[in-house]
Amino acid sequence: MSSLVGYYPGKTFFHNLDPRAKTIFLLIVSTSIFMVNNMLVAAVILLVMIVLWNIAKLPNSILLGILKVLLPIIAFLFVVQAIFYPGVTPVIKPLIPIGKGIGQVTKEGLLFSVLLALRLMGMVIMLPLVTFTTPVQKFALGFVKMGLPYRLAYTITTALNLVPILQSETNVIVDAQRLRAMQTFEKGKIADKLKAYPALVTPLVIGSMRRAQLMAVAMDSRAFGASKKRTYLVDLMMHWTDWVFLIGSILFAIAVVVSSSLLG
Repeated sequence: MSSLVGYYPGKTFFHNLDPRAKTIFLLIVSTSIFMVNNMLVAAVILLVMIVLWNIAKLPNSILLGILKVLLPIIAFLFVVQAIFYPGVTPVIKPLIPIGKGIGQVTKEGLLFSVLLALRLMGMVIMLPLVTFTTPVQKFALGFVKMGLPYRLAYTITTALNLVPILQSETNVIVDAQRLRAMQTFEKGKIADKLKAYPALVTPLVIGSMRRAQLMAVAMDSRAFGASKKRTYLVDLMMHWTDWVFLIGSILFAIAVVVSSSLLG
């Protein structure tokens, strides 16, 4: 799966939105997802995220990759919630046929597992929908315009910008290990993979520390933070489309919460 942080250039409606509108959209809709307790409403949210993904004309291969990575997590949620959720309608009983039987899989647990899976997919699709359509520089400027101190905004966006770099370095290290006939990460058992992780993490951490040092020297040489008032080459301005999208996002979040409470 591709990194969840990056930028895919485009001229779609979602690309042209102000980063502040997209940030607020991400915050309020993700908050409303946590308040959803109805599967139908959660499914509608997921469908809306997929529609927005196609409106933004982002690669469907990435969307399929995201869902593929989520499958093991969803399967784990199904097993855990089906067994441990305090339901009253047994589907499989007993789960372990020892003595009088131990454990049971309940209908309520299975339904709650489906709800969690829909929530998770909606959340994970929404994050790259915002990050893939917004350059990191605009993210930083958007945070500053929202009142965040520039240093903190720069730190957040720099961390986001380093994610694909670290992912690329990880692939290079794994390829280097593979050239040395190390196939643990592809064919090894879980215990062997855990033992082999120091060979992956150690050069990654050392490289990250070196990069951080170089960035600190570059920032000091450019007198980062010396000026209290900053100017920007490109300024941001909210247009009527941004306000319409923002109002629509708020109304959507309210409708989601109200519908979930009414449907139970």
